[in-house]
Amino acid sequence: MLNALWLESFATLVETGHFTRAAERLNMTQPGVSQHLRKLETQVGRPLLSRQGKGFTLTPAGEAVLALARNRRDEERQLREAIRSDDPEAGEVSVACSGSFAMALQPAFWPVLREAPRLRLRLEAVPQRGVIDGVAEARFDLGIVDHAPSDPRLATERIGREALCLLLPAGMEDTRFAALEALGFIAHPDGWLYAEELFALNFPGEFRGAEHLAVRAFVNQIGQIPAPVADGVGYTVLPRSGFEAFADRDRLKVAELAHPRHRDLYLLQRRGREMPARAVRIAELVKKVAARLAES
Repeated sequence: MLNALWLESFATLVETGHFTRAAERLNMTQPGVSQHLRKLETQVGRPLLSRQGKGFTLTPAGEAVLALARNRRDEERQLREAIRSDDPEAGEVSVACSGSFAMALQPAFWPVLREAPRLRLRLEAVPQRGVIDGVAEARFDLGIVDHAPSDPRLATERIGREALCLLLPAGMEDTRFAALEALGFIAHPDGWLYAEELFALNFPGEFRGAEHLAVRAFVNQIGQIPAPVADGVGYTVLPRSGFEAFADRDRLKVAELAHPRHRDLYLLQRRGREMPARAVRIAELVKKVAARLAES
């Protein structure tokens, strides 16, 4: 890498056309400017100026180095402007969370993107381990998980909680465990874990563990998990966000159970990182969605 200070001295010398004037502009001595020129020529391995009496002209190498020096100036100016502006309506923000929470976030995000055409959002549904590692390794600006990780690279903030919902077909009234088993479980990647947490609380005498549930179907696409329930094919267990994001939720029923079960929501960001204004804006929006789910 060519020395940035020597490049600036060289560019100023060419622009002023005189060693003394260059020294005055740079707040240096004239020998100091000459020394920077000699060091730069040594680093390049070619003479940069062709002297003609008290004046000089650029050699071909000097023209190339001058172009580089001016490009460096432009890049630094653009960087300083970007740092100063820190525009909350420009740039990219990356967010990672569960599939169900991502579906709850989307309707809140789109109006913001319409209002801010230069703002870009990358929203990814990832398993919780991937959320934690992704934020810790700075691949995501923000992450949402259901527990506070112990990773020292992360700063965590509890932003709310959401209920685990037992979802039934809209017309189903019988919420006994035997009735659920007769209908059948619509399984999904997190379904057994959710069922374990909810059923152990509410059906302790009958529930023998999630691995013994009568599975009717398995659905891997988060947005489609409630569909067979809406069609009367089975029941499932999802966080509140998965229920609210389903377009035909009027065809579903959230069963009222004696012992509700909630999962906390934590917002993650990399510890010690000063978040840009655009990420702070999106973080506030995430908190509002989490607060709404807690009230549901």
